Amino acid sequence: MLFSSYIFLFMFLPAALLLYYLMPARGRNLTLTGLSYFFYGWANPYFTLLLFGSTTITYYCAHAMARRPGEPATGELPLLDGDDPASLRQKAAFWLAITANLSLLGFFKYFHFGIDNLNALLASLGLEHLRVEGLFRIALPLGISFYVFKMVSYTIDVWQGSVRATRSFIDFACYVAMFPQLIAGPIVRYRDVAVQLASRTHSLEKFARGTTFMCLGLAKKILLADPCGKVADTCFNAATLNAFDAWYGLFAYTMQIYFDFSAYSDMAIGVCLMFGFAIAKNFDSPYLADSFADFWRRWHISLSTWLRDYLFTPLNYMLLTDKVRERMVREKFRYNYPAIASSVIVFTICGIWHGAGWTFAAWGTMHGVLLGLEQLRTRKSGYWKLPKPVRVCCTFIPVSLTWVFFRAADLGSAFGYFGSMFGLRDKNAGTDLVAGVIYQPYYLLSIAVAAVLVWSAPQTWDFTSSLNWKKAAWCYGLLLLSIATLVTKAHSPFIYSAF
Repeated sequence: MLFSSYIFLFMFLPAALLLYYLMPARGRNLTLTGLSYFFYGWANPYFTLLLFGSTTITYYCAHAMARRPGEPATGELPLLDGDDPASLRQKAAFWLAITANLSLLGFFKYFHFGIDNLNALLASLGLEHLRVEGLFRIALPLGISFYVFKMVSYTIDVWQGSVRATRSFIDFACYVAMFPQLIAGPIVRYRDVAVQLASRTHSLEKFARGTTFMCLGLAKKILLADPCGKVADTCFNAATLNAFDAWYGLFAYTMQIYFDFSAYSDMAIGVCLMFGFAIAKNFDSPYLADSFADFWRRWHISLSTWLRDYLFTPLNYMLLTDKVRERMVREKFRYNYPAIASSVIVFTICGIWHGAGWTFAAWGTMHGVLLGLEQLRTRKSGYWKLPKPVRVCCTFIPVSLTWVFFRAADLGSAFGYFGSMFGLRDKNAGTDLVAGVIYQPYYLLSIAVAAVLVWSAPQTWDFTSSLNWKKAAWCYGLLLLSIATLVTKAHSPFIYSAF
């Protein structure tokens, strides 16, 4: 069920809000959990079994981790102290929760990828007779990458003692399955909503801001992301392209992925506000970043902070041993090379998390390398003396180029697209016909508006921080225009719902 569908906008969401607010306060988390499972099971009811199973395992493992020997795991007891060694039971519970969730993600997301690469390796070695034939095809459960990361973060936080294992299974199930951010994030951490799960306020101001988020998010998706996507699809699916058309298609995709994903995040934040939950923003004008580190502080903030806290920091700690520190001091190393290596490793994992394909791995590795190289640039270097617009441009262009790998079907297609961008590919008779599709006035206007908004408009978060009748009129007008446009367009899922 898509946020940008008539079923969601005019049937599910109004019915869910009505049912939720008719319930007494004690029953609202249970109601929201049931609604979330209904929402998640709309496409495939069997997916709810995986979600429930993973939730149950994580819940009980967290209780086992928080338990002191000989005492009941009520979730109210003090968690592990730093000087109190964990018992074998607690360690087993921790690794069971981590292994179960990551195995679930690994099997459903990378099974076919592994089989295809194994068969390709066997073929290259002349061992085609050993090919593994898939007897069945495994469907990727929606949102599995997001809810697995939520449960992994909860497990680690309970293990480290930064949060208590929740006593209420309903509250935990509500946290995991909350439908606004279940399919494509943001990746909300339990500690950020623990208090709200127990008690939260509902107000007209909060509901109005949530509605505004919804209207603006829907407009981003329907009026900007989808037209940009049509241009990008045409260019990336073309056999050959003129160089200018290829650059234009890449720019269109750069706009599409930002407006598509930030639209989903806006709508998720808005729906959460309608149900009384306040969650953090997920985008902060990422194309205004003047460095790659700054870009990842602004892009998909919930993911980048998750990677920083649960992968980069512990990995860098392991690599930066006392011996390495001593050697860095003795040999006067100016740079933290373990941190550079950690950046490459973590962002390669980030790429693979996005999709089971070598293009995603390449995209992530490139970002890791760019971040690593950036650490070699000191604050006293000439780069930081350049005007801010120049630094923004120097960041935006490489980031855009990496999107080629993110969008291309495979590595061959990615390199072929680069060939078109730099005039290195032969053209055929149909090359010039692409221009007749991608330069229609509607597409040109949509991409131009998208560019203006990216570099000059306030973020949705800031725009909705204070509301008045003028802003309400703008949002209402955009809502009507979006609904009118929705009538004329075909099914268009959000990009990140596939991850």
